[in-house]
Amino acid sequence: MTEKNTQTAPKHLSKEAKEIFNGLAADYSIDDIAGLRILRVACEAFDRAQACRNTIDRDGLTVLDKFGQVKPHPLLSTERDNRAAFLAGLKALNLDLEPVKGIGRPPGRK
Repeated sequence: MTEKNTQTAPKHLSKEAKEIFNGLAADYSIDDIAGLRILRVACEAFDRAQACRNTIDRDGLTVLDKFGQVKPHPLLSTERDNRAAFLAGLKALNLDLEPVKGIGRPPGRK
């Protein structure tokens, strides 16, 4: 399976993740296969963190176990891990703090 160089967000991402993907790919001229894969995985982690957050918002920060004891929601750690994965993906892309239109990523990073 080969991945073509494209700046279009994968279809399975949420609308918000697609906006992140498309915005970063355009602003930072991410068009190499490695950069696109890192960005895709980061956006997938973003979606997972958001899904966990929605479930936690619905269920509450704590749940009762089978003995009636209050426990932290089991998805709290999954949300945390996916937020960290999203940020790690962005860091791996070595993006400047401000996008540089037309120039692309920093020199030596293609």
